[in-house]
Amino acid sequence: MDDEASYLLLTPGPLTTSPTVKRVMMRDFCTWDDDYNSIVTDIRHRLVRLAGGDDTYTSVLMQGSGTFAVESTIGTAIPEGGKLLAINNGAYGSRIAQIAARLRISCVEMTLPETTAASADEVEACLGADVAITHVALVHCETTTGLLNPATEIGRVVKDHGRIFILDAMSSFGGIPMSIDNLGADYLISSANKCIQGVPGFGFVIARRSALEACAGQARSLSLDLYDQWRQMEDQGGKWRFTSPTHVVRAFAQALDELDAEGGVAVRYARYCENQRLLSSGMRARGFQPLLPDDLQSPIITSFLYPDNTFSFRAFYDALKRLGFVIYPGKISQADTFRIGTIGHVFPADIDRLLVAVDAAVRELGLELATT
Repeated sequence: MDDEASYLLLTPGPLTTSPTVKRVMMRDFCTWDDDYNSIVTDIRHRLVRLAGGDDTYTSVLMQGSGTFAVESTIGTAIPEGGKLLAINNGAYGSRIAQIAARLRISCVEMTLPETTAASADEVEACLGADVAITHVALVHCETTTGLLNPATEIGRVVKDHGRIFILDAMSSFGGIPMSIDNLGADYLISSANKCIQGVPGFGFVIARRSALEACAGQARSLSLDLYDQWRQMEDQGGKWRFTSPTHVVRAFAQALDELDAEGGVAVRYARYCENQRLLSSGMRARGFQPLLPDDLQSPIITSFLYPDNTFSFRAFYDALKRLGFVIYPGKISQADTFRIGTIGHVFPADIDRLLVAVDAAVRELGLELATT
């Protein structure tokens, strides 16, 4: 493979992007230019439509990684004296609680095993027992494991109790069909380099307009003030408060065009599901067992158990990288795992090629696996 495409990223983001998304970054833009700011404005409108929102919703882009957008939302949306319920069944739910602690926001965690989906009944019990809770935060797809939480059911409970619902849809938005209204989400957070298949550089928040309008002056940070960023974009035609990632924004606009050309989220979801099905069945046939049962598994990323206690992830990773594929280490505390993503500019034929590479890596490393 050539130096510009030395391997396929099978990770949950950054991920493999199309040649055309890469190509549009060759042009420079001025952050004050109307042509550039019109791209930003168009992206903001398209994101609301992609979420199934109407004029009661709006969107705002925020520089940095997805975590920057999450922290921006937590630090802006929750007022002084507010209290957060953070649902934690993985590293990213835990990170939300860490953000709240760092910002000195009152927070209670609903902590679950990393292989257990959150329960709407448990959330309802927490809200009934603690009337001081004002906001609830949930990670939709926990890429710690690949687990998909029941966001619609939990959102319904949160709204029935009159609380604000913050949904971290970082690794699901654009790749799994959803409606922000059906979810009951007041804030839906994602990132440029996930299922829309752009490149890293900014996150975004799709928000209920009335909820965001109520946040003036609440932010605990200058640069991560979600309200002020939104107000600037609203009032000045897409202008960011501070230097924006111009090349990344242009790539994202191209990625949105390519999502439309593919047939929209439903078609992309079907491709991701087929990628994951081929991966899971192929790895099982080779002696690698998925961590999660199928009913909890998302099409985004799959965790596999080490086949035995002599397995070296580093050796396996290096062997696959030499063959043109990059995978991910595990992240959970209760088992030794590695992860393989099935999102991005990746197709079933690529998964077939990966499985051939897995066979070669197994032979090279002399692994003895109990195949099915």
